[in-house]
Amino acid sequence: MSKVRCAIYTRKSSEEGLEQDFNSLHAQQEACAAYIKSQASEGWKLVPARYEDGGISGGTLARPGLQRLLADIAAEHIDVVVVYKVDRLTRSLLDFSKLVEAFDKAGTSFVSVTQSFNTTTSMGRLTLNMLLSFAQFEREVTAERIRDKIAQSKARGMWMGGTPPIGYRADGRSLAVVDEHASAVRRIFELYLQLGRVSAVTEQLEAEGLRTPQRTSANDRTYGGSPFTRGQVYRILANETYIGRIEHGGRSYSGNHPAIIQPETFQAAREQLAANRTVEQRGQRAAEPSLLAGLLLDDRGVPMVASHACKGKLRYRYYISRNLQRAPDAKVAEGWRLPAREIETLVRTRVSEALADPVALVAALNVPLPEAADFPGLLHTGQQLSGELSFRSRKGAALLRKLLAQVQLATGEVRITLHARQLAAALQLSRLPSSDAFSISAIATMKRRGGGMKLVMPSGSPATPNVNLPLLQLIHRGRQWWQELQTDPGLTLEAIGRREGVTGGYVVRLVRLAFLDPAILTAILNGQAPLQLTSDALTGPRAVSLHWVHQRREFGFTQVS
Repeated sequence: MSKVRCAIYTRKSSEEGLEQDFNSLHAQQEACAAYIKSQASEGWKLVPARYEDGGISGGTLARPGLQRLLADIAAEHIDVVVVYKVDRLTRSLLDFSKLVEAFDKAGTSFVSVTQSFNTTTSMGRLTLNMLLSFAQFEREVTAERIRDKIAQSKARGMWMGGTPPIGYRADGRSLAVVDEHASAVRRIFELYLQLGRVSAVTEQLEAEGLRTPQRTSANDRTYGGSPFTRGQVYRILANETYIGRIEHGGRSYSGNHPAIIQPETFQAAREQLAANRTVEQRGQRAAEPSLLAGLLLDDRGVPMVASHACKGKLRYRYYISRNLQRAPDAKVAEGWRLPAREIETLVRTRVSEALADPVALVAALNVPLPEAADFPGLLHTGQQLSGELSFRSRKGAALLRKLLAQVQLATGEVRITLHARQLAAALQLSRLPSSDAFSISAIATMKRRGGGMKLVMPSGSPATPNVNLPLLQLIHRGRQWWQELQTDPGLTLEAIGRREGVTGGYVVRLVRLAFLDPAILTAILNGQAPLQLTSDALTGPRAVSLHWVHQRREFGFTQVS
């Protein structure tokens, strides 16, 4: 008679009672061992190895005892697996089918002591599948009841366990404030509303020596005491628990715990996160990402938010004062609305100019100048960085974001604050400056045009070259009419007007555009014409003077005498 090697598998879902001298695992083991002994006449013999899992759910196959059992089955060391009940092995029909497939592959049978099932027969398989279907149904119903209980409890504002957010500790079914930790949370919100970027907040927290609080988990494991990461700061800024609410299933309920952050502060941080997230989602995919998002302030220190408007397929980007964005009547509220490309180009150009002269920059940073032998390397690095910022590239945008700390509009200038240490590191200086703030200025004034503002250089030209195509088309049309009048002596101004459907006076004003001062025409072609030089100005009731000096004065070319 051949020997049948039998292995017993036992499992208990919870750890409750496992510390007792005789627990559920022992009871299952004895019952299965007795059954194997009763089959001794058939050659059944218990193998010495024990396969048990205490405190592990049957809803998973990732159990140490079960995995050892499966390994020994695959090695063909076991002929029969004996369990007290089928659901000790698994509660999932899908998992059970996988186990039976593994058993069949190794030629191993499966027996349940209390249910008298044997997988070697088709009837045994059918009965087991039916039984497991009910076991899985019972498990799913139990899980649904637990989920419903948790949802109902959270709807009543109760804390239902888990790791409390920083600033709180568990207090029964509620949370209590830990004052020492709550101050760090308040500081994070304060810094974010000041700096506008999570990365800047983490850098400032590190500079101030603020670290995550040390806490002890339920199993006495100590964690914390490390620098705040960007992910941790994001989670704090987005967690409604800090305003006394409980979130569950995408809904928010009034909690039974005290708030750490005022609702208006939390809402302001949420809006800033949303604005930054929009920029980041466009990220590198955007042809022109909003480089100054979270960095730009208007002349009153109000943060300016990245925004845009679409006209057909064209997308126009702006920075607008936050209070202007929130105001019910944006036309009445005080605030600025700047074209994004203008202010970004101005800032990019000014920083690029500063990097182009790295020796002067090092002197302004108040750090020791490098040795004479190192000057060529410093000049090369500065020129290289300056070149990167000169082009609208991903690399240049990343460098600019890394260097910028803040940009503020002011009367007659734009104040640009840089991270001095980042700047020194980019220039590969051996010593870093003592202060991390370094400011430079770009001279420009703001002039209102239409519903927005324009950055204007001291010369009167826009800060960013912008070719006025409609203006060029008018000049081209006027030149064409002048050429026609020259080549056809019989053609009159009135005849052109009748042909084009315009008045004779309009024809006169456009024909005079053929005699624009070359300096004015060059400025228009280069996109550097003064703001008052518009299509309306050139085609208004008063014809353009034929005298070049008068033209220059009339259209704001004050630098030309």
